[in-house]
Amino acid sequence: MATGTGKTLVAAAVIKLFLRSGNASRVLFLVDRLELEDQAHKAFVAALSADYRSVIYKENRDDWRRAEIVVTTVQSLLFNNKYQRLFSPTDFDLVISDEAHRSIGGNARAVFDYFVGYKLGLTATPRDYLKRFDKNKPTTRDPREAERRLLLDTYRTFGCENSQPTFRYSLLDGVKDGFLINPTVVDARSDVTTELLSEAGFVVNYIDDNGDDQEEAYKQTEFEKRFFSEATNQLFCKTFLENALRDPVSGEIGKSIVFAVSQNHAAKLAQILNEMADRMFPGRYQSDFAVQVTSLVPGAQQLTINFTNNNLLGSANFVPAYKTSKARICVTVGMMTTGYDCPDVLNLGLFRPIFSPTDFIQIKGRGTRRHDFREQLLDGNLKADVTQPQKATFKLFDFFANCEYFEEDYNYDEVLKLPKPSSNGGGGTIVDPPVVYDTHEHLGGDIIASMRVEQIGIDGMRIDRMFFERFEDTVRDNETIAKAVESGQWDQVIDYINREVFDKPDEYYNLDKLRRAAAVDRRLTLREILEKIFGLIPRFKSKDELLEEEFAKFVADYKPDEATAIPAIKTYFKAYVTSGRVRDIIDSKDFTDLATNPAFSTRDFRAVPMKYRAIVPEYIKDYVSLNQFAP
Repeated sequence: MATGTGKTLVAAAVIKLFLRSGNASRVLFLVDRLELEDQAHKAFVAALSADYRSVIYKENRDDWRRAEIVVTTVQSLLFNNKYQRLFSPTDFDLVISDEAHRSIGGNARAVFDYFVGYKLGLTATPRDYLKRFDKNKPTTRDPREAERRLLLDTYRTFGCENSQPTFRYSLLDGVKDGFLINPTVVDARSDVTTELLSEAGFVVNYIDDNGDDQEEAYKQTEFEKRFFSEATNQLFCKTFLENALRDPVSGEIGKSIVFAVSQNHAAKLAQILNEMADRMFPGRYQSDFAVQVTSLVPGAQQLTINFTNNNLLGSANFVPAYKTSKARICVTVGMMTTGYDCPDVLNLGLFRPIFSPTDFIQIKGRGTRRHDFREQLLDGNLKADVTQPQKATFKLFDFFANCEYFEEDYNYDEVLKLPKPSSNGGGGTIVDPPVVYDTHEHLGGDIIASMRVEQIGIDGMRIDRMFFERFEDTVRDNETIAKAVESGQWDQVIDYINREVFDKPDEYYNLDKLRRAAAVDRRLTLREILEKIFGLIPRFKSKDELLEEEFAKFVADYKPDEATAIPAIKTYFKAYVTSGRVRDIIDSKDFTDLATNPAFSTRDFRAVPMKYRAIVPEYIKDYVSLNQFAP
């Protein structure tokens, strides 16, 4: 279930069902963070306290047996093998793993496997480590890679075959049903980050110790690791503060979470933000506008709880009757990514590149919850004065083109990389990178090169689209469709889907939605979609791959003698197929219009041998379906 759609509440309902029906007498709820322990306990008290007792284990070490629901962190049970010394495998009849994609990894797996009761996993981002993995083609040198994948795969751990969870409720479902909101993405790139993101990277020329000219290129992955720029960090913070959403009640900067590269980077950003806040709001803050919340900061987990409870370093800094945290920004690395619940967050800052889709979904999920800001007003008379009390969106500041990467470049079909072995319960703590001596500090300035603001619509981002997968399930489970595909009766199956599957209540599947969800750069046919679903083709081919195939057929048929002219013929072939304007010019013989055509110029046309100028259009009209090449 997507972040913010009530996994803990569903767990409470399941617990009540198990306890009331006698299928369980005691339930263990496992989390991997201190703040999640507190959140879960509060939810269970609110939902179940009338009938059942819920306790946090570390606060009730001596009398936990008198409770029906025991909430604890995995780390508490791991310490000194406490789970083996103090508990019997049969002490809990139902074990629920919160954030199951994390809490079954590393040593935490031992705790999870120790208890013999029913097992339920909750997560917004299940890890599919077996998807497309061929044990005969390992991706690492680890001889136990297949075993590790089996142990870490969220689906297989909970008995879910074929990467299908027992139950799924996606972000798009939550948005459609009015429970969640999509972000407004602010894609801001500076001169420096534009170069870091480029194919060549940020190129630095220098003279080495031998007096020789050398060249070094730095990529976005090396920002704040080997490449440092004070001006860029200053620019990030300035852009963020100038464009951040404001609190609708007090007018101050909306509560925000900024994600940094490392703990050192987080410390730098917190200092810069505090200095800027002092100038923006004179006398309002004393270095308590932004707070570093990372694992090496004492009491960091309590800071996250205080931020949720709106008393981090104080409260009501602008409006005395309004309970909101004085500290407005938490600068973190990895602590506040998974499961952290703070509904009144209005801004998220990606001050680092992200390459894991799980991390991206989890971080984005910190802002998707709806919220009514009037709930925080202690004076009921002031509620009528709030003109826009409902949280309608949140801003996602993206300084490293992360959204573009997951929308356009990330390969969702690749085999998931295994995490490095961890001994801390599978969560993994992001620590500062080791010191590397061949570093570069950019001492020049930096300016914003481009900034694009986009409100994500109801269709969501590509990374959120589970729509296509649900359609896969629907057609695979339909015996009529499966039999027709197996026997190759394509006209029959396509007619059946148009009549019996498309535009029905609940999902309202249609071809346009499926094409968008597939995110291919051309117009897919329904037959192609079905071929992919039933494994008749391994993947959808891109527009250029299909063009290359069609041109290869043309060459095989006509066998041009002028080998040197083949590149020109290919350019002509592709332009005629993909550009309606080029087709109009060629068919109407208005060749002078090619002089101003960006897709295919007069020079390109002159390079095509005379006889092929007519043959290519005739061949394409007879043998090539142009619809499949439309965007």
